[in-house]
Amino acid sequence: MKNLVRICLVLVLIFLLSFTLQAQEDYAKLEKNKNIQAKGLIHKLNKTKDTLILQSDKKISYLYSINKDYGRDFDFYINTTSYKLPLNILPIGKHVFVAVQSPKRIVFVIRILKEIPKEKPSEITAKDIIATEPVKVVSAGTNE
Repeated sequence: MKNLVRICLVLVLIFLLSFTLQAQEDYAKLEKNKNIQAKGLIHKLNKTKDTLILQSDKKISYLYSINKDYGRDFDFYINTTSYKLPLNILPIGKHVFVAVQSPKRIVFVIRILKEIPKEKPSEITAKDIIATEPVKVVSAGTNE
C-alpha cells in the first residue's frame, strides 16, 4: 500500500513538472565563440533570450549574418562599443553572425528555436514615437 501511494505521488509530480518545464522554453540559443582572441567581445542573450547583446572595449565596426547560400542576410554598421539586436527579425533556424572589430572577425551562431513575438502597437510608449502625422478633419455636412 505504501508503494502505491509513493508511485502515485511520483506520477503526479512528474505530470506537474512537465507543464512548468514547457513554460520555460527559450526563444533562442547562443553558441559562443570560445577562441581566446574573441575574448574582447562579450556576446550574450538577455534574460528572456529574445535580444542579442554585444559589448566590447574596442569599437565594433559592423555586424552581419551569413545564410546557407553564403550570402549576407543583413548588414548593420554599428561603429560603437555596445549594441542590442532584437532577434524577432530572424526566422526560425540557424544563423551565423560575424562581428567585425578591425582586423578581427568574430564568428558565433544563434539558433532561433521558436517564433519570437513582435512588439504589439499597444505596447509602444510615447517616447518611442519618432514622428506623427497631423490629423485631417473632413466634414460631410452641407455648406450654408
